[in-house]
Amino acid sequence: MRPGLRAERGPHGATGAGALAQRRLRGPEHRHHPGAAVTLTPTATTSLRQPDVVAAAVVDTTTERAELPVVPGFVVSAFNPLVRETVRRCLGDPGTPDVPNPLTGPFPDSTAIVLATVAADATTSDTASQKLVSGRVHNPLLFFQSVTTSIVGHLAIEYGLTGPIHCIAADHQADTTALDAAALLLLDDTIDQVLVIGVELAANPRTAAAFARLAALGHDGRPPAADLAVALLLRPGPAGHAGVPAQPQAPAPDDAAAGPLHRLAALAESARRPLGEQR
Repeated sequence: MRPGLRAERGPHGATGAGALAQRRLRGPEHRHHPGAAVTLTPTATTSLRQPDVVAAAVVDTTTERAELPVVPGFVVSAFNPLVRETVRRCLGDPGTPDVPNPLTGPFPDSTAIVLATVAADATTSDTASQKLVSGRVHNPLLFFQSVTTSIVGHLAIEYGLTGPIHCIAADHQADTTALDAAALLLLDDTIDQVLVIGVELAANPRTAAAFARLAALGHDGRPPAADLAVALLLRPGPAGHAGVPAQPQAPAPDDAAAGPLHRLAALAESARRPLGEQR
């Protein structure tokens, strides 16, 4: 795995329901053997199958003042409601057994999810730490929701998805890393689409110091201007559906509003207009 990345354990194991050791990859060079490292670095094969965006959404609290809908079982932090609301805007309502969601209903076991973040749910982590240091009673919900796979698992249940789940913590180019991971997943014969989620909360004193250290190391150490999440539903480009090539443009040098998610945000914005015109 690329240095600086940390893949978190999902509800079905380290790599979700379709463990890499059991999945059929389109390129033999990507076949995984038990005990072998899994690289998230794209190859020439990956570049031949640039994914297309078939749905996109951005929730930016800089421009949205309304309170996000509460997620049952999650408290204190805006991280989890932010992720859920962004995914719902991207995919639409989960649907029902009789009327399934048109984007995910046909692919319940072949939809993968990738969530990428730098600071993760710092609000929950800091609240739990403060309770511990002060000797106050610990809230077990804080431990549960501090793991980023918790909200992804919640969404998988809501939408009836049983494909693999990956949560990536990247100290550099979290957005590009998420797109790389999605491109590799789409090389798998058992994966039809990947839901990519990028999320960052506005910096607090601790995470601001962490971002400053990343910047000093030459990384893209810019926190977003406010709580921000981006969701993209990607499918293989050659499939013939209407979409936008997933080739995000580099942001302007002074465009720091999206922080480490600027490529995902730019890609979502470029996709939303043509996608909206098609609906």
